[in-house]
Amino acid sequence: MIVLALFVEFAVLSFVAFGGATALLPEMHRVVVVEHGWLDDTTFTHLYAIAQAAPGPNVLVVTLIGWKVAGLAGALATTLAMCLPMSVLIYLLIDRWESFAGRRWQQAVSLGVAPLAVGLIFSGATLIAQAAGLGWSGLALVATVVVVCLKTKLHPLWLIGAGALLGALGLV
Repeated sequence: MIVLALFVEFAVLSFVAFGGATALLPEMHRVVVVEHGWLDDTTFTHLYAIAQAAPGPNVLVVTLIGWKVAGLAGALATTLAMCLPMSVLIYLLIDRWESFAGRRWQQAVSLGVAPLAVGLIFSGATLIAQAAGLGWSGLALVATVVVVCLKTKLHPLWLIGAGALLGALGLV
């Protein structure tokens, strides 16, 4: 049953969701597109784009994948699978984790998770860039947006508008 398979796959993924659902894009892609063939590259990329354009949490991409693969039952299964297992685990372990506060190994784990999350998010961004088929002009736009975001306080909507304009003009 596809809904059960979706639940199991996304429940397993939920345990490595450091950095949120976006950090899991390469693994979600591997499971959904490469391993099971439930979606193709283009559909996967479009669902991610829709999830990012919509307001709300980045876990929306998981819901959209479930919806596309198995309708409402799939959407519910993937969303529940992504949120429930780790939430229950954290609930059961949070008091114990706090009792280890200040211990060297706990600090090491906490410090190690940050670069892991950054690496996972970067790999997800790379996957989406590859699937989008960015040429040199697209890569130049990405680099420009990164520099502008890091060096200015310009609101991201201006950058989105500029990217849309460049796309409409056929320059990207």
